[in-house]
Amino acid sequence: MLIYLRVLKESFNFAINALRNNKLRTFLSLLGVTIGIFSIIAVLAAVDSLEREIKGSLSSLDNSTIIIMRFSFGPSEIPSWKRQQFPDVSYDEYQYLKRNLPGLEAVSYTLNVPQESIKYEETTVTGVGIGAVTQEYYDIEALELAEGRFFNESEAVSGSQVIIIGHEIAQNLFGESDPMGKQLRLYGQKFSVIGVLKKEGANFLGNSKDGAVLVPVNVVRRIFGDNNKSTFPQIIIKPEADVDNAEFIAVLTQQLRNYRGLKPEEVSNFFVNQLQGFADFVDNITGQLNFIGLIISGFSLLVGGFGIANIMFVSVKERTNLIGIQKSLGAKNKFILFQFLFEAVILAVIGGLVGLFLVWLISMGASQFTGEFEFVLSPWNMFLGTAVSAIIGLISGIIPAISASKLDPVEAIRTGM
Repeated sequence: MLIYLRVLKESFNFAINALRNNKLRTFLSLLGVTIGIFSIIAVLAAVDSLEREIKGSLSSLDNSTIIIMRFSFGPSEIPSWKRQQFPDVSYDEYQYLKRNLPGLEAVSYTLNVPQESIKYEETTVTGVGIGAVTQEYYDIEALELAEGRFFNESEAVSGSQVIIIGHEIAQNLFGESDPMGKQLRLYGQKFSVIGVLKKEGANFLGNSKDGAVLVPVNVVRRIFGDNNKSTFPQIIIKPEADVDNAEFIAVLTQQLRNYRGLKPEEVSNFFVNQLQGFADFVDNITGQLNFIGLIISGFSLLVGGFGIANIMFVSVKERTNLIGIQKSLGAKNKFILFQFLFEAVILAVIGGLVGLFLVWLISMGASQFTGEFEFVLSPWNMFLGTAVSAIIGLISGIIPAISASKLDPVEAIRTGM
């Protein structure tokens, strides 16, 4: 074991000497490894960060959550012109499913409506996202309140003019004052504040509730009507934890088909979207991005590998005399082989660490610049970058190391004189 540690130490010294004595040559040779590792890890870090942001934006919803609407999350075999004719889901269908669907933990009817202005006394906030929901939405989304309460079933059904406001709305309208019980004006009507949501912070998809408000869905239905194209109805369903999802979706689909009076040969004129399917779709996209990035980066690593091999062949030539002396003093072929292999690996790892450092610098700068989007260089990606560098060094150094280990000591000493 000690002999290998000594070989490693000597190889490290040789590598550092190569960097010190032949700065330009070594720099140009290691540049390929640096660019290759930089490219690979930058792509992986960017894709990982993107995936984390997207999934983080959906983290409040369970993957088993189902969203019924007239649009599909992913590609569909149904022609676009036919999908455009699908009717919106209705409040009556929500009530029907709530009464009749087995294995149901919670179901909510929601309307996404255009942004509005909201006013308190002389202060107005524009561009406020309005979420019109039933009371079950609180449990499905796992919402957290900083103060107050969510509206109950009686308020939701009757369309009481109560409102839950996001953290940012509360700050903009009331500052440090207590918003509870205050009267806001929305749609030209007065709404009483009964709750304030906990601060979420911005996310990649831009659907933070900090700048939004929630009101009972029947208030908005009363104002907009049920056939207004500016609203976007959805039925959000959360199955019970122990329910078989495939069976649950089959029963749900059949019940809604029966309610709509669809014949067996007719296609369903609605889409049952599952968040797990969307998560799988995101995984598929990020996997493809990673694969493309790896292919592109592979060319840089190939160039880097040739650069390392070039350094090692030159190093073998320059140290031919030393190799001969080592062999004449009893150094075995294995000792010489490992000496040059370790040196190649160390050089490649140095190039890779420079690439990782550059990724770290850019990720820090990018996170500061974008603000809402955080680029993260994970420990796994750092380990991967270092491991790939070492493998490139090992592969690139194997032929020069073998040629060095097979040198005849007498010929080596004579050649080097």
